[in-house]
Amino acid sequence: MHVTTLASPTVWMGFAVLVVAVLAIDLGVFNRKAHVVKPREALVWTGVWVSLALAFSVFVWQRFGATAAEEYLTGYAIEKALSVDNLFVMYAVFTAFSIPALHQHRVLFWGILGAVMMRTIMVFAGAALLASFHWLIFIFGGFLIITGIKMLLRRDERPHPENSRVLRAIKKVLPVSNELHDGKMFVRLGGVLTATPVFLALVTIEATDAVFAVDSIFAIFAVTTDPFIVLTSNVFAILGLRSLYFVLSGAAERFKYVQPGLALVLVFVGVKMAISDWVKIPVLASLAVIVLLVGGSVIASLIGTKDRALNTGS
Repeated sequence: MHVTTLASPTVWMGFAVLVVAVLAIDLGVFNRKAHVVKPREALVWTGVWVSLALAFSVFVWQRFGATAAEEYLTGYAIEKALSVDNLFVMYAVFTAFSIPALHQHRVLFWGILGAVMMRTIMVFAGAALLASFHWLIFIFGGFLIITGIKMLLRRDERPHPENSRVLRAIKKVLPVSNELHDGKMFVRLGGVLTATPVFLALVTIEATDAVFAVDSIFAIFAVTTDPFIVLTSNVFAILGLRSLYFVLSGAAERFKYVQPGLALVLVFVGVKMAISDWVKIPVLASLAVIVLLVGGSVIASLIGTKDRALNTGS
């Protein structure tokens, strides 16, 4: 069945050119050399990416109307919120493979580029499935609810990315070096192509992002089934993920209540999707609930860790 979308081929092409251009400017102009990203630089870039995403929402509003703009902003908020959990996994990956801050930026750049390509495929596949089999919306909704409940139950579990099946499979095919080799992904040792910890970290980040992508894309389909709105909101949130990582990585331990907040977001969005044929929750109401859940979990985390620090200090 034909997938309906608001955007014309020209608009799609313009969006693709914009994404390629900002990535080229990011890597080719501002970040040509490997360097340690300081919190101030990360904050500036986070502001740039958020501003770009908001500017695009103005374009959506002018081109497609207020409802489309509300859907875009809600989708952006969902992906931005759920990506916070992804940031903590990235932190665990870099820690597990002992990747220094000097090389983390490059790994995240290629990781996010892969994430954009993967999500593009997933968005069109999801839109086509929903257009052909509407009943899948109940499956997607149930999946989100179950995922949210599982996240609530495992909130104290720490990930161990170095033990993943993907890495075990790679090690059966390629020899692996334990040395960084100046941040290269592959080196030749004794004439044999050998993977480095940098490559293993990249593969692990891509594999875990594939899991997170399923959650977030299904969640945005609860807001709109237009692939243009789903993809653009998702991509703009992902583009700012790298800089946001460097803002939050040093304070990962302070956000202990964020995961339960994100779990409740998944449950809410899953319920919204499952009941959408009978009850229509307004887009702005959904956005308010998501902001309240995520913002409340962040504030609770900051207050909780502050109180713990004061008690420890006393």
